[in-house]
Amino acid sequence: MTQTLYLIRHGQTLFNQKKQIQGASDSPLTELGKAQAEKAKCYLNQLNLNDYELFSSTQERASDTLEILFPNEPYTRLKGIKEWNYGMFEGESELLNPPREKGVALFGKFFANYGGETADEVQERAVNTLTDIMKQTPKQNVITVSHGDVLMLFTLKWLPIEEVEKMYFGNCCILKFEYEDSEFKFMEIINPI
Repeated sequence: MTQTLYLIRHGQTLFNQKKQIQGASDSPLTELGKAQAEKAKCYLNQLNLNDYELFSSTQERASDTLEILFPNEPYTRLKGIKEWNYGMFEGESELLNPPREKGVALFGKFFANYGGETADEVQERAVNTLTDIMKQTPKQNVITVSHGDVLMLFTLKWLPIEEVEKMYFGNCCILKFEYEDSEFKFMEIINPI
């Protein structure tokens, strides 16, 4: 059976607005972030999905977004799809992010030197978690709310870096993947904002 994964980034947060490194830290959705989630909800409503299961990162910004998308519906929170831990850089200005090396996934191993994770570690846990979800659910559709760098690193597992770098992973963007036989196939990215 071919299943569909809808992988969604959370709405704008206070740290996003203030250009602060968020990662394992958390901050609340802004009014714009809530409005972005409402627009994503309108898009999902048009799909008329009825055979689905809901998942969220354990971080508040992701679960709050999911609760706007699907109010009063049960969902499961999973650590495996939480945002990259940036170690000592958490909460600091995004201006402190290192320059991205050409051909290297996001920040590579940089943050591991400061108590955080490597890109490979984040990608591995996200791929493993999402694969486990798809293997275990009997549902046709899986809707998951996670984080920008997790979305990008997950997509990099299935597409060349040159293609992924052209994509815009805006707040509340929706990545659509088909899943069959432990393989994901990227279908499209939707930015409903």
